[in-house]
Amino acid sequence: MAKTGVVEGDPPTPKATELKRELQRLVKAILAEDDINVDAIDKTHQTLLALKELKLKRPSSFKTPDSHLPFPDEFRCPLSKELMRDPVILATGQTYDRPFIQKWLKAGNRTCPRTQQVLSHTILTPNHLIREMISQWCKNNGIQMPESVQYLNDEGLTEADRDLFFSLLEKMSSTLSDQKVAARELRLLTKKMPSFRALFGESADAIPQLIYPLSQSNINVHPNLQEDIVTTLLNLSIHDNNKKLVAETPKVIPLLVDALRSGTIETRSNAAAALFTLSALDSNKELIGKSGALKPLVELLDDGNPIAMKDVASALFSLCIIQDNKARAVRDGAVRAILKKIMSNVHVDELLAILAMLSNNQKAVEEMGDLGAVPCLLNIIRETSCSRSKENCIAVLYTICYCDRTKWKTIRDEEKTYGTISQLAQNGTARAKRKANGILDRLNRAVNLTHTA
Repeated sequence: MAKTGVVEGDPPTPKATELKRELQRLVKAILAEDDINVDAIDKTHQTLLALKELKLKRPSSFKTPDSHLPFPDEFRCPLSKELMRDPVILATGQTYDRPFIQKWLKAGNRTCPRTQQVLSHTILTPNHLIREMISQWCKNNGIQMPESVQYLNDEGLTEADRDLFFSLLEKMSSTLSDQKVAARELRLLTKKMPSFRALFGESADAIPQLIYPLSQSNINVHPNLQEDIVTTLLNLSIHDNNKKLVAETPKVIPLLVDALRSGTIETRSNAAAALFTLSALDSNKELIGKSGALKPLVELLDDGNPIAMKDVASALFSLCIIQDNKARAVRDGAVRAILKKIMSNVHVDELLAILAMLSNNQKAVEEMGDLGAVPCLLNIIRETSCSRSKENCIAVLYTICYCDRTKWKTIRDEEKTYGTISQLAQNGTARAKRKANGILDRLNRAVNLTHTA
């Protein structure tokens, strides 16, 4: 049986393999949608024609500029020394062919190859003027630029993928039906393909275009559209190189804060998850805290919807690593909301970690004592098998008891009845043992003073 390929008996060429891969992606995109994707159908037709031409070995009208046909220096990529096919502008204003400057940046370089200047950012901006000039020059000289679908970059994206990306972003400022289709596709693409997440970092306008429908204050946003945009922001924030860009793009954080309050529960949960992933950077923690995000996060925690609880707890824990956000969380009712859930046996381990983190805030400690935290925490130490939860409980108890002498009686009664603190001093983690021994020392001193008196 004949082998598949451009010519019978020959293995498929890289170009044919690439075209087939693109064809497979396009067909999947067409089948996955309920609506008819005309753009995908057109691109599928073009790809099939390109495959057919390879199979029949038709002579191509494409000529490459060679030594006997020199081209202008401004059309030459400084890295490849070849005619640029996708010219982009670096932060220094220099123009390069996209795949070659991407390879330079991917290797960890953060300087301009031509000027050696340190780059202020790595966003690549399409140079439409040079591209149009190259296109016109090729036309005048009988040279046809290669079909964009035939070129695959290092990240697994074809030029057709890039065209799709920019066309979807354009639709985000179109009609509501176009916005909904585009937002859903961007959500799916950024979930499945990390390379699509990276694309947002290459264009300064990409994120503003994505959030455009949510930025119009006089328009009621469709819930599904809001959910898809917020989830796309979550997908983007997973990409480490995007975290700073996403958080510092005007309106993104305020829109995520708004989404915590309104929208479907999936929207609210994904907004919390986005804030959590963005908060991996300390600079973003401060930015998110100042935006007023702590209060709606606490409110969402208090609502208690199981879909959102884990994402909210993760966001609160990460944000409260910095002192200013601890104070904001306490002011916004975090202690009461957390204790309420712990006492209801909801996400106890995760919420105890947040409570322990807040326990170096004086107001938080006072509130914990007033809300009955001491007997609750002692009960958890007795009943839980989680050593980390025991450790967090004893850490909070240590702080409460050193700040409020009225709680010592409860601790003393617990120790007499169950020996809870002594057992933890023997069997707990290193930190739990230190805290438990600290409490026992204080108890013993109090007993000795009483006997002396």
